[in-house]
Amino acid sequence: MYFELLGNDKLHEECGVVGVYSENPQITSQLIYYGLFALQHRGQESAGIAINTGSKIEYHKDMGLVADVLSKDVVNKYSGKIAIGHVRYSTSGESEKQNAQPLVVRYKLGTIALAHNGNLVNADSLRSILEDDGVIFQTTTDSEVVANMVARHYRGDIVRSIKNVTEIVKGAYAFVFMTDKELIGVRDNYGLRPLCLGKREDGYLLASESCGITAMGGEFIRDIEPGEIVVINEEGVSSVKTTKYVQQRLCIFEHVYFARPDSNLDGVNVYMTRYNSGRLLAQEAPVKADLVFCVPDSGTPAALGYAAELNIPYGLGIIKNRYAKRTFIEPTQDLREQGVKTKLSILKELVEGKVVVMVDDSIVRGTTTKQIVNMVKEAGAKEVHVRIASPPVTHSCFFGINTPDRSKLIGANNSIEEIRDFIKADSLHFLSLENLIKSTNSTLGYCKACLNGDYPMEVPNNGI
Repeated sequence: MYFELLGNDKLHEECGVVGVYSENPQITSQLIYYGLFALQHRGQESAGIAINTGSKIEYHKDMGLVADVLSKDVVNKYSGKIAIGHVRYSTSGESEKQNAQPLVVRYKLGTIALAHNGNLVNADSLRSILEDDGVIFQTTTDSEVVANMVARHYRGDIVRSIKNVTEIVKGAYAFVFMTDKELIGVRDNYGLRPLCLGKREDGYLLASESCGITAMGGEFIRDIEPGEIVVINEEGVSSVKTTKYVQQRLCIFEHVYFARPDSNLDGVNVYMTRYNSGRLLAQEAPVKADLVFCVPDSGTPAALGYAAELNIPYGLGIIKNRYAKRTFIEPTQDLREQGVKTKLSILKELVEGKVVVMVDDSIVRGTTTKQIVNMVKEAGAKEVHVRIASPPVTHSCFFGINTPDRSKLIGANNSIEEIRDFIKADSLHFLSLENLIKSTNSTLGYCKACLNGDYPMEVPNNGI
């Protein structure tokens, strides 16, 4: 059994997807590798590639990081004009090789491969219907439900089949499909999960984030629109737009935590959003402090913004061991606490005797924050003021984020003062929801359900 040294107190994005259509079949698998490597932050449980070799679709997937699963021998083994890739972070109980993606489904009229980022809220009922019709499933993922439905609806027009399925499934999804001739990208009607299109001299690219396009040597063209189906083949790029218009609701936590700072999501830069959130946080809850530092790494832009707004020195109060990822030991509380100390250490020479502000992007359970505050105080800090660049997480996510049960969300069951007392900070402030949205400098709609319970669609048990 393993646990993540620090990540157990963060929300987890479940997946990242990439796709390549290239006139140079010798480099396609390498491009998938680079794209997945750039999206490794979106999933560290498993990785995989599927490639159209011209005669059939081959695939390789396994548990582990991209560099381990897609070894040099694996990457050099496959060549073809079309390929897709996937990285995954699984929910509890689903960390199994059989659930790794891409999924490859062979049926009477051909073969399709699918990589999926997101989560379907009606997957169980659809699976039950398919099982009643005799379908045998090899995985426990909702992605296999989609792949089977697309295969069953296929009548010679893959786009029509996909469109028919998207009208049935409910939830969040960014799909990348591969057929014998096409690379296809699909985004849900709300745009909950991101997906973008890029171009190289030899072809076209799809990726969950623009940083993936850049890593594959491509030029970012645009974001796939909510509800849009983009088809890439030998004739170029074509698009099928949705006729069911709803307000866009990109997941706000893409900006808070999930996406890489150098990515742009629907025209909004992630780094600038986080930096702006720090400045607004400073306006809401200033502190006369000697030092501002972040909980690395996702809190860095907000901490820089906070320090700049109040003209307080910024420093590396916490040093991160970038090689401490996981430990294969029983996760007792004592070992969890030691795990945090293994991954993070406090720079005593910087914090000793000072009033400090510690900035982080979010608090989920609060256990890790409590340990870090204690470590900073043990290092001699006079006062530790905690500032969080997002509102309290109060509700579960049903759209592709691994959120703990509401009973374990400290923000759902405690007041701000009770949370402050639990983490033993001298003061605590969460950024208001209004200013979090303001930090994007965008008029786009965002899904804020984990922060206010306002789900864009019906969810199981009404989110309770």
